[in-house]
Amino acid sequence: MYGELIAKLASGVDIDTEKLKGDAAKLKAGAKIEPGGYTVNELCLAFMRFAQSYYVKNGRPTEEITCYVSAIKPLVELYGHTLVNEFGPLMLKAVRTKYVGNGWCRKYVNKSVCRVRHLFRWGVENELVEAATLQKLEALSPLLAGRTEAHDYPAREPIPQEQIDAVRAKLSQRNRDLLDLQLLTAARSGELLKLTTEMIDRSGAIWTAKLADHKTAHHGKERVLYFGPQAQLILSRYLSANPQQKLFDVRRDTYCKAIGYALEKLKLPHWSPHWLRHTAASRFREEFGLESAQVLLGHSKADMTQLYAKKNHQAAVAVVAKVG
Repeated sequence: MYGELIAKLASGVDIDTEKLKGDAAKLKAGAKIEPGGYTVNELCLAFMRFAQSYYVKNGRPTEEITCYVSAIKPLVELYGHTLVNEFGPLMLKAVRTKYVGNGWCRKYVNKSVCRVRHLFRWGVENELVEAATLQKLEALSPLLAGRTEAHDYPAREPIPQEQIDAVRAKLSQRNRDLLDLQLLTAARSGELLKLTTEMIDRSGAIWTAKLADHKTAHHGKERVLYFGPQAQLILSRYLSANPQQKLFDVRRDTYCKAIGYALEKLKLPHWSPHWLRHTAASRFREEFGLESAQVLLGHSKADMTQLYAKKNHQAAVAVVAKVG
């Protein structure tokens, strides 16, 4: 029942709290709860109501909502009716075992455990959970590599050129162009998929696109994409008379799946579009140095970006002018 309710909340469906078991007043923000009177089910539901308005970017729920739903589902299945202050490290360890049994990788298992602890930390902050309960949950150590049944994905490495060429031959024109743009710019696939015609400044020899919405915008960082001659030829095929229309009408997961299907057909080791970014970064660093690679990747800290903005911009322009 609660798993269904949480899924509805995550998707934005309104819930009639009168139909919930227990006292509906417990779910109202700011309601006073008797110490120890809240169940794990109720805590999760109250947190997800909060998460709906907190984990939002540009008016849309972020992927963190989905991650919390995944982390919470096994929790409520095992201990939904347990009082929050009776939930301890051994119970959290049992939830973690269920994560591992679901086939999740070790890092995602550890992140999911941290999300459960954050859920209880939110409960402490709102006087729904005793601080001592959270303190006990902090005692559970993370899973270590090589000491757990949870698998680890291989570390990202530069993709051999012969594999890239083989995959390109299996892709549609649009997906080939996205792949090539990633190699030419070291951009994330999601960054390229957000591009519109009006975002691209074509006034100079090197085109640029300053992204207002990007992964580290909330940290005050600036993100600029640079497009040299070869990248400009690709983009020119998608420029539209409608300045606000996206250049690439494709979802990120669809692009990722297209590469996955090609690798499967070719019987090649798995890699994702993000590995292309790593491949481009390795090439840029080897040929042009660390500083140029950092600015092309958007990895500079906010204060360092302000200090070296002009120098970094010139370095990035020099790189893409040569690479394309």
